[in-house]
Amino acid sequence: MKGIKVGDKISKYPIIQGGMGVGISMHKLAGNVSKEGGIGIISTADIGYQEEDFYKNPMKANLRAIGKEIKKAREIAGEDKILGVNVMVALKNYADIVKECVRNKIDLIISGAGIPKELPDYVKGTKTKIAPIVSSLRCCKLIVKHWMNKYDYVPDMIVIEGTEAGGHLGFKQDELLGENKPKLEDITVDVVNYIKEIEKETGKQIPVIAAGGIWDGKDIKKFMDLGASGVQMATRFVATDECDASIEFKNAYINAKKEDIKIIKSPVGMPGRAIYNNFIKLTENGKNKIERCYNCIKTCDVKNTPYCITKALINAAKGNMKDALVFCGSNVDKIKEIVPVSVLMKELVSQMA
Repeated sequence: MKGIKVGDKISKYPIIQGGMGVGISMHKLAGNVSKEGGIGIISTADIGYQEEDFYKNPMKANLRAIGKEIKKAREIAGEDKILGVNVMVALKNYADIVKECVRNKIDLIISGAGIPKELPDYVKGTKTKIAPIVSSLRCCKLIVKHWMNKYDYVPDMIVIEGTEAGGHLGFKQDELLGENKPKLEDITVDVVNYIKEIEKETGKQIPVIAAGGIWDGKDIKKFMDLGASGVQMATRFVATDECDASIEFKNAYINAKKEDIKIIKSPVGMPGRAIYNNFIKLTENGKNKIERCYNCIKTCDVKNTPYCITKALINAAKGNMKDALVFCGSNVDKIKEIVPVSVLMKELVSQMA
């Protein structure tokens, strides 16, 4: 079984734990996933929410917390393991966050929720590798060509997030709700074939990672048989002892039924998949008053947005479920128990045989 190559490091297993914010995949989860042979990803979205000065100066708190979280994750995983971060393009201080991650010598930056057009500019001359998140062959081609033409930079990895992923999705609402929604299998084959051409042209190996609705080792094997170098999984890692989220957040996953999974509107300007709860019900009725702005998202119009996503996600991470937004993947209803990361990893690997 081949792992995933990132720079001069190779993971033991072809599994990336997806970044989940706010506060869901921090140092404890990411560090332990990397320690167990996967690639752990820290979410940088409002990463400093636990800092004392977060409510006074969220930007300063977030930048400070990046170094703290990476250091703690490294202590758990070990220096020889691959550790990454997820940075949303939609963040207002996107460039500052990326540069801070690079300054702290992160191995990998995965970036989506928008098109990371300028990302290569921030990592050139460093050991940090970069991977855009794409939702289609068209999106993949756009980013690859732009990076190559403007920066003479070939992506170090491509992450495909399909329609079954959790959180923000790179599809239109009708694509997600219609009967003929794009299949991750088809997108993966298209992207793999295109990337093979780029590899021949440039002589550079570019792992393609499939994500969105991947549940077990059989799914991992299926996408690797289609040409992917590995997969990214997020939802399953929430129900682990080491996940940084509150126990109330984890229990929301365990208690979720299929009919609770909904596609919702987000201030980010993209549809998202979440567990339908009283908070979402209130937002549908326009009853969520915004008391303050954290200046987190470029696309958020405070006057017209239905709710503050920062506040809702912090509430979720802390366990205040009455006022919480709980993002999830399409298979959340299958989760029945909380297990250690080591047990989950062994289960996934054994199922791939």
